[in-house]
Amino acid sequence: MNLFVLAKTLLKSEVDNYSKPIIKISVAGVALGVTLMLLALFVTAGYKMVIRDKMVSMGAHIRISSVEQNYSFNLLPFDRNLPFVDELSKNPHVKNMQFYATQVGILKAQNQVEGFVLKGIDSTFSWKLFGKHLVAGNPLHIIHGDSLNNKIVISKTLASKLQLKLGDKVGAYFIQEPPRQRSFVIEGIYQTDLPEVDNRFVLTDLRHVQKLNDWDSSQVCGIELLIDNYDKLDAIGQLVHSEIPYTLKAETIKQLYPHIFDWLALSDTNAIVLLVITIFVCIITMVSIFFIIVLEQTKNIGILKTLGLNHKKLVQLFLIIASRLILRGLFWGNITGIGIGVLQMTLHLIPLDPVTYFVSFIPIVIHPLTLLWVNLLVFSVCLLTLLLPAYFISNRISPVEAMRYI
Repeated sequence: MNLFVLAKTLLKSEVDNYSKPIIKISVAGVALGVTLMLLALFVTAGYKMVIRDKMVSMGAHIRISSVEQNYSFNLLPFDRNLPFVDELSKNPHVKNMQFYATQVGILKAQNQVEGFVLKGIDSTFSWKLFGKHLVAGNPLHIIHGDSLNNKIVISKTLASKLQLKLGDKVGAYFIQEPPRQRSFVIEGIYQTDLPEVDNRFVLTDLRHVQKLNDWDSSQVCGIELLIDNYDKLDAIGQLVHSEIPYTLKAETIKQLYPHIFDWLALSDTNAIVLLVITIFVCIITMVSIFFIIVLEQTKNIGILKTLGLNHKKLVQLFLIIASRLILRGLFWGNITGIGIGVLQMTLHLIPLDPVTYFVSFIPIVIHPLTLLWVNLLVFSVCLLTLLLPAYFISNRISPVEAMRYI
């Protein structure tokens, strides 16, 4: 006796078919639960990736700086040609090394003043990562040996506060001994939607900061490392820290901005809670419809047992029926979840307030592994939950009692 054909026949039976609308509602419930789970995971992964990439684009994965810093952006310099630099450049996990220096100052324009951090960069800076945040103008083209120019890339936040636009000149004042003043021209405007970045940083040629601090061309206050695998960030960070002199320290992006990454970790907890609740609802839905189908098909089950269908085969029949219903829900849930995710990825239909969420729309990342384990989790948990009721009912239904319904 082919149990798969029999299960299909029982689900399509036209006798006492009052349960068919209930079955459709139950399948829709499972599909809705799967859709919610997929979207929750897509959004969580997308949000974490976008925020992480924004932080990395300005600060890289690992930052090397002096241990004896004064907890400000005026860090102590060190020589960029120290022996450990060559060793790090040979590390296969290090994709890029970029040198920088910072100096705190005040911008003045249109009778407005704003504090800022002037970050000097050179040709090693990764515009491939940061360039996607440019909303106007061009990146800085810094080539070793070229003459020094006064171009800067400023954030949209600072530009709006100072009422500046591309090509405008802005005065910068630095509280030093003696105080110094520089005049810059806006070459580009960026926007990351991260207050830690947009409210502070202005990019310029590294040589400007070196001259302001009376440093020579080999002195920098930090090295930023881009690595090839974020999942190995902590291990690589420890390795880098062990290879540098004791006067320097290596900090990962998570150590530099713990409040942001702790907040991102909290989103994982929220997603897990939603997954548990949704799976619980799917289980209740499947158990309920399972008992309804059994009640409707009691007569047919009694006939099958009379014809010789044993206990083991009956349990298998129940599980095949349940599997068909679960797979229907998974199919429509995947179609709906992936469809909504793709639409949001391409059209950005649902916007967000960047002031609150640091992004202007809900980010989506669809991973094949996420699809795989969500489907396996829902299918296996629901099926295992139905195993006990199927075993119990197959023992309880008596052919003699069931024949009364004929």
